Amino acid sequence: MTVIDVHAHVFPRLTRAEGRVLTDAGEPWLRVNGDGTGMMMSGDEEYRPVTEALWDPARRVADMDALGVDVQAVSSTPLMFGYDADPARAADWCDLVNDRILAYCAAAPDRLLPLCQVPLQDTGRACEVATRALAAGHRGVHIGNHVGDRNLDDPGIVEFLAHCARIGLPVLAHPWDMMAAERMRGHMLPWLVGMPAETQLGILGLMLSGAFERIPASLRLCFCHGGGSFAFLLGRADNAWRNRDIVRADSPRPPSEYTDRFHVDSAVFDPRALRLLVEVMGADRVMLGTDYPFPLGEKEPGAVVRACPELDDADRAKVLGGNAAAFFAPAPAPVGAVGGGA
Repeated sequence: MTVIDVHAHVFPRLTRAEGRVLTDAGEPWLRVNGDGTGMMMSGDEEYRPVTEALWDPARRVADMDALGVDVQAVSSTPLMFGYDADPARAADWCDLVNDRILAYCAAAPDRLLPLCQVPLQDTGRACEVATRALAAGHRGVHIGNHVGDRNLDDPGIVEFLAHCARIGLPVLAHPWDMMAAERMRGHMLPWLVGMPAETQLGILGLMLSGAFERIPASLRLCFCHGGGSFAFLLGRADNAWRNRDIVRADSPRPPSEYTDRFHVDSAVFDPRALRLLVEVMGADRVMLGTDYPFPLGEKEPGAVVRACPELDDADRAKVLGGNAAAFFAPAPAPVGAVGGGA
């Protein structure tokens, strides 16, 4: 069966000078040490040590071969989003990053699917960059789950998601810039606590604000990290919707009736958690995701999927690759568009 990883990151080789496209401080950029290691940099600050798989497509494909992965959807590292920057500079930066991701994936076009990024802080520019990237060959767009204090149900972000639905561009939503960092000191608690909470916030925000009622149902949207804490706490959200008018004020349906509006990846690391995730979302809505090549990712892609005894062979095939193949399939051109029609 085909194995497709929908959640895998890249940081193309971008110099400090190129980082100045985004900000005068020259951030972010990649310091390559020449020995297979490097450092993600934010201006002068060392952000995270990394290895060559993050910027070398040959190493990535070799890893994929060794790990039994046929295809990866390749998305930028969230440090690269640039949502705090001037929108015009951020648009130029995204064009630069997107060109580099295309070049990276061109090394193995049958194995690597490029996902673009956009200046999400400016809806008009984000739509323009997304449209341009789709025409250039990108297969999806990678966004953060918020822009400052604007969550995914912000009108401007909802407008962008609706635009992606109209042009047939799949969306991968990733948690980042986690909440309450001052209370999560040490032990990678922002990643262990903040990321699941950020993802649940994004999902429930779209549901309870009524945003899903305003976004075309054709939108292909996937949340990373198994949807965070959403599946485990869905019963709590439904109970609140039924019993408190303030919860259901803007949402005509309970949260559990919107699970057919998005996908999640499988990065939950425990067969018991995956069983619950599939029960909540349905086997058609879960896709393999590993968070490659970072240390908190799944080291044996698909191991948890294969170890989940409640999945039959047909559902296992869907999660490992079948669902992703459909998710990233090129959308038909709109009727009346150039090259479209009968």
